[in-house]
Amino acid sequence: MQDKYLYEYAVIRVVPRVEREEFLNVGIILYCSKQGFLEAKIQVNIERFKAFSCVIETAELQEYLHTWERICRGGKDGGPIGLLPIASRFRWLTATRSTIVQTSKTHPGFCDNASETLECLFQELVL
Repeated sequence: MQDKYLYEYAVIRVVPRVEREEFLNVGIILYCSKQGFLEAKIQVNIERFKAFSCVIETAELQEYLHTWERICRGGKDGGPIGLLPIASRFRWLTATRSTIVQTSKTHPGFCDNASETLECLFQELVL
């Protein structure tokens, strides 16, 4: 286990009608402290939203989700939250929300490479 690193991840979901609790997985956010890794991988498939029979302002949604990516990268580009330490940014992004963009509960695991693990989770849970 010495070569393995503890990571945490959450699934990023769009909940078009919060009152119905229906959602569509659109991304993964993964944090690995030992590797200094925090990244979100997001893909919005507009065609899949048609199944929810509701109107979503996709340009606004995509800009909001790109903000999550900027917060993960850190720095001034991520606003005040982007200036926080990496662990605090992850906790802020995965905090419980009642908006149309939410995350699942966080889940732990062990990996060799956080970037590869993010890609695997994205393929499995989003695409």
